Amino acid sequence: MKIVFMGTPRAAVPSLERLAADGHEVVAVYTQPDRPAGRGQKLTTSPVKDAALGFGIPVVQPEKIRTAEALSEFESFNAESAVVVAYGRILPEAFLHAFPRGCINVHFSLLPKYRGAAPVNWAIVNGENVTGVTTMQMDAGLDTGDILLQQETSIAPGETAIELMDRLAILGADALATTLNGLDAIIPTKQDDSQASLAPILKKEDGRFDWSDAAVVIERRVRGFQPFPTTYTSFHNKKLTLWKTEIADLQIDSVVPGTVLQAKADDLVIACGEGALRILEIQTEGRRRMSTRDFLNGAKLDEGDLFE
Repeated sequence: MKIVFMGTPRAAVPSLERLAADGHEVVAVYTQPDRPAGRGQKLTTSPVKDAALGFGIPVVQPEKIRTAEALSEFESFNAESAVVVAYGRILPEAFLHAFPRGCINVHFSLLPKYRGAAPVNWAIVNGENVTGVTTMQMDAGLDTGDILLQQETSIAPGETAIELMDRLAILGADALATTLNGLDAIIPTKQDDSQASLAPILKKEDGRFDWSDAAVVIERRVRGFQPFPTTYTSFHNKKLTLWKTEIADLQIDSVVPGTVLQAKADDLVIACGEGALRILEIQTEGRRRMSTRDFLNGAKLDEGDLFE
């Protein structure tokens, strides 16, 4: 099939690679413009652009897509379909109808659950045990198009959003391949809007938490809010980011949330509103990510101290 591919992050690369491996003619790749990144603000290309250049596919990086010129360029590729995987922009309706088979999207949730920009993160934060991928015929709504195919997978205990996204990226590429191979035989299924939930874009402030939350809630946030916005609190007026935690098997009675229960060797356990949290990897503002032992070796922290 003659295809225009649209995607930006690492999670979209397996789908592009699968299209090439399956012999589809990818005539162009659309991705976000190069952006400054890192401490040096060096101009950085997207993972999808790097992959496309490796395949020798022309790359298009429009700053604006809601113009007549952008639509004309898009139509000029005369593709049968566009495949969209985490492109990062809402397509104008004219783009959705530019090609005979429209636009097919790979979405990283079991729609209609978790429509929006961050379905993997919110699935973990909300304590889901199962998630998956959906291929969808795109329409003008926010992830509201007809479902073509779905594949599900369990969320493993302790799995972070980064780890789950890596798995779903491969699962999504497989689902896309199956969808395109059987496209003529697939009967699209309308979504049940009454079962819909949203996965809004993540903001920096989503990462701040309160020790009065239950330990299980904080532990999910630590796993779900990676790599952004992370899960953080304050210690001695400095930002303290939690990278790896687990629920502590302790009986907690009448302890103020945020109280240090254990602070020795590899054990740093903090009382929560319900239960307690054991911190395994941590990062103080301005320093590297480190183990609890390394943190305690340098921190003045004793049992009974109170986190902010």
